[in-house]
Amino acid sequence: MKDHRLTIISHALSLARETGSERLFLFLDSAAECRWFLRTKAAGDPSIVLVVPQQLPVAILEAGGRPAQVIRSWSGNQTRFSRIKYAFLQGVLQGFITIESKVICVLGPSGKKHLDTITIHDLAHSWSEEFPFRVDDLINNRAFPVITAVIDIALDIGALGREGKSVGTTFVIGDEEAVMKTSHQLVFNPFKGYPAKERSITRPEVVESIKELAQLDGAIIISGSGIVEAAGRNLDAERASAKQLRGLGSRHRSAAGMTRKTEAVAVVVSESTGKVTIFDKGRIAATLEPLISRRLV
Repeated sequence: MKDHRLTIISHALSLARETGSERLFLFLDSAAECRWFLRTKAAGDPSIVLVVPQQLPVAILEAGGRPAQVIRSWSGNQTRFSRIKYAFLQGVLQGFITIESKVICVLGPSGKKHLDTITIHDLAHSWSEEFPFRVDDLINNRAFPVITAVIDIALDIGALGREGKSVGTTFVIGDEEAVMKTSHQLVFNPFKGYPAKERSITRPEVVESIKELAQLDGAIIISGSGIVEAAGRNLDAERASAKQLRGLGSRHRSAAGMTRKTEAVAVVVSESTGKVTIFDKGRIAATLEPLISRRLV
């Protein structure tokens, strides 16, 4: 009997041809799934991009002398649409797609080996108020690589909290001079006085410090080059009150207001749900939804 996963991939490739989609994003969650796929004929199709967990060993993806095109995804569980949106952000960052691309996605439940869903996306038209994805300006922002790194940190905080407790926090990225002028310290700034190289979010110890300091009241301010400028910062910009923000609290409204007043982007983690909301120019650019408080292994 033919593996049903191959049937789904075959139909997805046919849909890609019929709809003029440039790429097929195939979501695989384990080393075993990747080994299986790389042994199939479909592995030779140049339109397929694998979306795999960040920690998957590189050697697995180069088996058989055919290096796969790969997007490294955040390693925790998200809803299907959240996984897709995250992959699209990374896909644009890596040059696999553009903000105008048509993409087919094939995936199953996060953490499971079976495939059961095919989605078709025209990135210029596929999104709605329920699934916002207005990232044109975001992707063209010079700080986009830093923004995506902060999103990973925010997803960890949303899914795992800290020491068993849920945590809500705000990150403001870019236009740091204007942001610092439009905010003030609620507590002593734990990053003050350290050299810039010791405050970079590329350093694992800085990432861990950020996760710990996310428990403080106030926002974490990060420059467009990835240097943490401050934590425990109150945002003084007028809170936004757009219709799109109904049901959201003061943390989200303050973040939206700051991005409307400055050129910064804000990433907010909801304490109650763990949902990560990205604000740009005073509006919601995208939301991502981590599901569980453990990482995939």
